[in-house]
Amino acid sequence: MFKEEVMKKKTKIVATISNLKCDKEYIKALVDAGMNVVRINTAHASEEGALEIIRTVREISDEVAILIDTKGPEIRTVKTEKVFQVEEGQDIRISGANLLNEADCLYTSYPWIVKDVPVGSALLIDDGDVMLSVVEKDADYLYCKVENSGVIKGMKSINIPNVSINLPSLTDKDRRFIHFAIENDLAFIAHSFVRSKEDVQEIREILDANESDIKIIAKIENQEGVDNIDEILDNVYGIMVARGDLAIEIPAERIPVIQEQLVRKCVQSKKPVIIATQMLHSMIENPRPTRAEVTDVAHAVFSHADAIMLSGETAYGNYGLEAVETMNKIACETEKDMEPKSPEMNLVRVNNEVTAMLAKSAVNSSMQLPVKAFVLDTLSGRTARYISAFRGKYPVYAICYNRTIMRQLALSYGVEAVYMPPHASRRMFMAAAFDLFLSQKFFTKDDLVIVIGGSFGPGNGATFMEISKVEDLRLKD
Repeated sequence: MFKEEVMKKKTKIVATISNLKCDKEYIKALVDAGMNVVRINTAHASEEGALEIIRTVREISDEVAILIDTKGPEIRTVKTEKVFQVEEGQDIRISGANLLNEADCLYTSYPWIVKDVPVGSALLIDDGDVMLSVVEKDADYLYCKVENSGVIKGMKSINIPNVSINLPSLTDKDRRFIHFAIENDLAFIAHSFVRSKEDVQEIREILDANESDIKIIAKIENQEGVDNIDEILDNVYGIMVARGDLAIEIPAERIPVIQEQLVRKCVQSKKPVIIATQMLHSMIENPRPTRAEVTDVAHAVFSHADAIMLSGETAYGNYGLEAVETMNKIACETEKDMEPKSPEMNLVRVNNEVTAMLAKSAVNSSMQLPVKAFVLDTLSGRTARYISAFRGKYPVYAICYNRTIMRQLALSYGVEAVYMPPHASRRMFMAAAFDLFLSQKFFTKDDLVIVIGGSFGPGNGATFMEISKVEDLRLKD
C-alpha cells in the first residue's frame, strides 16, 4: 500500500543495490526512506547475485520496481594483473590484439580500434583519469602520447570522444541478462551507450519474441545518443541521462545544458527521464553531502525530471540509507517551492490523442479548482503517464489491473500506483478505490477530486473526466 512518507515527494528515487549489501533490514529501510526503484548493475553482478537482490526486494515490497542495467557496447583494456604507471609525455602503443600488455603497448577489447580511430583522436581511460593523444598509426598500432601522468589497470573503460565505433549493441552477457529479466518479470531494462534506435531494436526483438512487457530505458552517454535523441525516444519507454560517461565524451561545461534539453525532450514526449551519476557521491564515505551535491539534486527536481538516481552511494557506500533520506528531503523541500506550469504553456505534445487531451484538461482544471488529487484506473499505465507529463501540483493515484504496470509507474513523476483486480462495474471500482484511499487518509470524503476513466471497459482507454466530491463518487451508480 501507499506509504505516507513516500507520498510527500513526486520525484522518484532509483537506488543501485549490490548483492553484497541487500539484507532485508537494509532494503526495508531504503523503501521506507523513499526508494521507488531498485537498480541492478549487471556490469558488476552475476545472475545468482541479481536473483538474491530480486528475492529480497519482492519479499519486502511488491510495489518497488526493479531495473537491470546492461553493460552495453564498450571498449576496455584487457584483463591483466599488471598496472601501468604512465608519465606525461611518454610514448605508448595501442592495439586491438587480444594479448597481454607489454611495457610500451596497451591491448584493448576492441579488435578494430586501430582501423576505426583516426590520428588526432583522444583516448580517455578509466573515466578520463588518463588521456592519450593519437599522433600516428599504421596497420597494427595507434601511436599515442600520454597527456597526463597516472595509472592504467586491466578491464578499465576507454572512451573515444567524437569517434563512431562499430561495436555490436549487445554483448553475450547482455543477452543472458535480458532473458534473466524476462524470466523474473522485471520492470525495466536500462541499456548502456545507446547511440541510435538500432541499438535498442535487438532488445525489442528479444522482448517481443518472448511476449514480454518489460520497458526499455535508453542510457544517453555519448554525443551520438544526444544527436539522435528524437529517434531514440520514439523507440523506448524512457531515458537515463548517464552523466559519467557523457561528461567524458562531451565537455563537462556542456552537461548541465544537455541535461536540461534531454529532460525537456522527455517531458514533451511523455516519456520518463532519470538523472544519474554522482548525485550524492561524497556520501559514499561521508554522512552528509556537499552543498554542490544538494544543489545538483535540487536542480534535477526543479527541471521536472521523473527520477533521480544513486549509484555507489547505496550499492556499497557507508551511508546508503542516509543518502536516500537526504535525497528524499531535498526533493520534498524543492517541490514545495515549485509552481506548476499551465498546460496551455506546457510543451507536452497532445498529437490529437484523446487520453492526452483529457490529461491536459484535468491538470488545467486542477489549477482552477480546489481539488486534492487525480484518480484513475489503468490497464497500460498510459493515462497515468500522460497526466504525469503535464507535471500538475497534485498526486496521481493510479489503480492498476496488472502488477507489472503498477511497478512500471514507480518511475513516473507524481504517480502513486496500487494493484486492484478488475471489478464487475465502474460503481464497484469507484467504491473499492475510494474506500482504499480513505482508509489511507489521503483525502476525506468531502474533498474534491478529478477522476479520469473509460466508458467502454479498461482496454479501450480514457474517454471521460469527472470532477466531484469523494463521497458522491463512492455512492454514484
